[in-house]
Amino acid sequence: MNMNQHNKLQVEAISRGTVIDHIPSQVGIKLLNLFKLVATDERITIGLNLPSNKQGKKDLIKIENVFLTKEQANQLSIYAPYATVNRIDNYHVVCKSTVTLPDNIDDIFMCPNSNCISRSEPVASGFGIKIIGNKIHLKCKYCEKLFEQRAVESSQMNDFIKI
Repeated sequence: MNMNQHNKLQVEAISRGTVIDHIPSQVGIKLLNLFKLVATDERITIGLNLPSNKQGKKDLIKIENVFLTKEQANQLSIYAPYATVNRIDNYHVVCKSTVTLPDNIDDIFMCPNSNCISRSEPVASGFGIKIIGNKIHLKCKYCEKLFEQRAVESSQMNDFIKI
């Protein structure tokens, strides 16, 4: 294998937009759907189970002509704690940032508590984020119940296709 074949991109480059790299394998599609990254008419390219020196395998998302705010990027850390978010302009990385776990996350998840007011009233959901041991927990700002991440995630299953 010559050097050109070895360095060939696994996913086509974009001229302008956002690249979310170092997403854990099997998480890319979840991020696209949960965080409504597909709510654009712009081209989205996703690489699944790509080879990674650090992770073994990783997912990658490229969204043309869309730029994430720091708040949006940090929300991704719930599922992709080591992700990098790169701003691309003229095929070059002009800003590269790592994500950090936010204190709160709003209007993304639905509260799993069927008695929570957020399930029956037109209010934006909201959760405080807590680390207990080495696991992420979310505390609803309305009913104040604390949930493991996977309990909140499972309440979203009807909103996206799980492969």
